[in-house]
This record gives sequence, C-alpha cells and structure tokens, in this order.
Amino acid sequence: MTHLVDKGGFPVFLRRFGEGPEPAVLMHCALAHSKAWGRLAQLLSDRLTMVAPDMPGHGRSAAWDNRCDIHDQVTAIAKDCLGDGAHLIGHSFGATVALRVAMEEPDRVRSVTLIEPVLFAAARNSEPAALKTYIVEEAGFSTALQTEDWDTAAQEFTRVWGDGRAWDSLSEKERAAFANQMHFIRDTEAILLHDSAGLLKPDGLENITCPTCLIRGSETNPIIPAIHAALAARIPKATDAVIQGAGHMVPITHPEAVAARIDALLAGYHLQRSVRCAI
Repeated sequence: MTHLVDKGGFPVFLRRFGEGPEPAVLMHCALAHSKAWGRLAQLLSDRLTMVAPDMPGHGRSAAWDNRCDIHDQVTAIAKDCLGDGAHLIGHSFGATVALRVAMEEPDRVRSVTLIEPVLFAAARNSEPAALKTYIVEEAGFSTALQTEDWDTAAQEFTRVWGDGRAWDSLSEKERAAFANQMHFIRDTEAILLHDSAGLLKPDGLENITCPTCLIRGSETNPIIPAIHAALAARIPKATDAVIQGAGHMVPITHPEAVAARIDALLAGYHLQRSVRCAI
C-alpha cells in the first residue's frame, strides 16, 4: 500500500534520494513522476539530500480533484517540502513552480535550478514573434484540449514535449495514461500562457536573490530560448546554460551534463555564503 503524506493540504507520495549535507526539493514535469529524477539524483547524492513529490494526479499521489487552481496547489506542496530552507530544482511545469516559490519565499530558497520552464507568457513582451509562432504551430493541440479530444491532445503534446519516442511506439497503457492526464495540461494554460499567478508582475522576478541557473537543451522547442532570455534578463543572479544535443527532456537524457551545472551552482551558493559570513 502506498503511503501518502499531507503536503500543502494534499495527499502526496514523496520519494527520497541522496544523503548529502544540503537539502533539496525536486519538482518533476507534467506527465512524469518523481522516479524520473533517479539518474540525476544519483549523480547529486553526495551533495544533496533530496525529496521529490509526485504532483497531484501523477505517480503515486492522489488523483487530482480540481479543488483549486493546480499551480496554486503544486506551489503549496513545494513550499511545504522546503522546511526551513532548501535548494530547488524543477523541470518544465515543475520549473515554473520552482520559479514561483523562489520569488515568493526568497529567504527559504538557497538556490534554484530552472530546467526549461514552460512559462510561455514570459515571451509575450520580450519576443512576441516567438510566442505567436508557437501558438500558431500548436493550434491543433490547443483545439484538441478545448474539445476534450484527449487522445489527439496527448499525441500532439508528446510530439513537442516528449522524450523523442514516436506515439505509435508507446504501449496502449502509456498512451491511455497520457490521454488521461490531458485535463491537467488544459488546466495549466491559465498560468503558462496568461500568467494568472502574476509571476511576471513588476519587481517580482527581481525578488529572487539566490543563485539561479536556467538549463535548456540545444534542440528544444524555439519558444524555450525566448522564455529563458526573458527570465534571465530580470533575475539578478541568473545564468543560462545550454546542453548540446539535448531536447526538452534534458534532465533525463543528459543527467551528467545537468548535474555538472547544478554542481557549479551549488559551489556558487557556498562561495556567496562564505563571503557573507566574512563580512
């Protein structure tokens, strides 16, 4: 029987990795689960003690019951996992949650790693042409979501944001599971496309004071570099790292390269901390 714990007022399954001296919280992407962090977490296990929740409706956590805005709920879960303070690592939708937590809880976030955050709204003012192109190219996906054609939506979603496997190569069980989670994806459009949570409000991102690393694959969707550029321009201590040959699923396909970037970020955090202590 799966043991669930209350985090942010929702019953979630927590997976733990590592025995390092620093605590960290890992927030996975949509349609995945906490086990997806396994290879990357192993590479960081001597540096970090990590907790990774399954998001509502994902992995072993309870089914999502639409009790509130989904981004609000996942953010509450992440904040509850922080404890007195921790490093944050997020991927895709999970990275937008990590971004929000770092902005709203700057005193409790030691560093934040944002791997391809899909906050499409960030490109609206900085690179509107890139956002318009993305919206036009993904019109079929958006229509499928709105008409609740879940199978088509899942096929289109995995084509753009999946791990490169063709839809026909997936098992019937995998295709059905992805289709069943498309309502979750539809419910994220308010935050991701329209910034309903106000992540882009004036002086918001500037409130993130911890070392920050944005990580993206060189072969990812063109909207991602536009998002990264917009965020990096406003987050005071942000760097933007590109992993050559990688796509959107870079923490899974290229864990060694991602781990190296996180190691460098952790080193920067400790340097910053030592300087503060010396003053």
